[in-house]
Amino acid sequence: MSPIDVPLDSAGSKPSNPEARVEFPDNRLLMDVCGEFDSNLTTIETSLEVQIVRRGNSIVVMGDDVARDRAIEILNALYQRRINGRVVEAADVDRELRMGGPDEDASKRNLVKGDQLEMPVGARFEIKTRKKLVEPRTDAQKTYVQSLFENELAFGIGPAGTGKTYLAVAVGVSMFLSGKVDKIILSRPAVEAGERLGFLPGALEEKVDPYMQPLYDALNDFLPGKQLAKLREEKIIEIAPLAFMRGRTLSSAYVVLDEAQNATTMQMKMFLTRLGKGSRMVITGDRTQIDLPRGVPSGLADAERLLNKIPKVSFNYFTSKDVVRHPLVAAIIEAYEADEPHNHST
Repeated sequence: MSPIDVPLDSAGSKPSNPEARVEFPDNRLLMDVCGEFDSNLTTIETSLEVQIVRRGNSIVVMGDDVARDRAIEILNALYQRRINGRVVEAADVDRELRMGGPDEDASKRNLVKGDQLEMPVGARFEIKTRKKLVEPRTDAQKTYVQSLFENELAFGIGPAGTGKTYLAVAVGVSMFLSGKVDKIILSRPAVEAGERLGFLPGALEEKVDPYMQPLYDALNDFLPGKQLAKLREEKIIEIAPLAFMRGRTLSSAYVVLDEAQNATTMQMKMFLTRLGKGSRMVITGDRTQIDLPRGVPSGLADAERLLNKIPKVSFNYFTSKDVVRHPLVAAIIEAYEADEPHNHST
């Protein structure tokens, strides 16, 4: 059964403080939708500037017409998610607020298992990995993920916290599990942000491991530890500094270059020309966090300039509005962006 939207104003005229009541058949599912101590309702209230009151299996929403209807739409979508056997977490509430439309039911939701996308207009889709299903949380993330499946070479460019690397690795794991590629190769430039590699303890592998940690973290989210260890031991999944890519041809592989803003022009050209038959390549970077020596141009900027009109190459851009980390991260990024003219003038 679906929730019922029951307007409280029966006079036929628009009230000064419009209210609507939504009745949910299953109070247990409704409690999951509301979250612990009604935390999910509080998030919706704050974001949409409405007032929400829960009374048994009913929820009363008060606010202007647009905000009230939007809140009801989100509550219905979250309740439908619980009907379909899915959990409702804070990230799901955030996604509904950002994406601007109700969730699809199980028959309409497109589950991404490979590179064939037949997406109805407005449909949601999920990236299937061994440990979890990953869902884009903003429209830009949705477009980005779609481009990763549809293009042989895709760029994801934007600030920290927008999911560029996380989603790229999730798609790589999904394509590997579905047999679309035979291996996954993840790489980063080993460029220091104020520290020197030589000052770090240990052999070369131990020195570069800290630079690769975000890639390890993403893989650990998608694959069980024992399986990941076995795949790494068999070199089916590789994590290596950019310099280790020279001289290789990467066939039937899903290849990610992370932090590409720290690749030089020659390194970027070297990496892009590793692309072999049956492979996919993803380049992610943040143009505001270049750690190259002064006067050394970023290969990411050159790639944007040179490749933006080549077919089957997509460029996907994120802004602070796509940050899915702590809300303060978006505010911090916006503050630094606003201060850029001051930095250029000093």
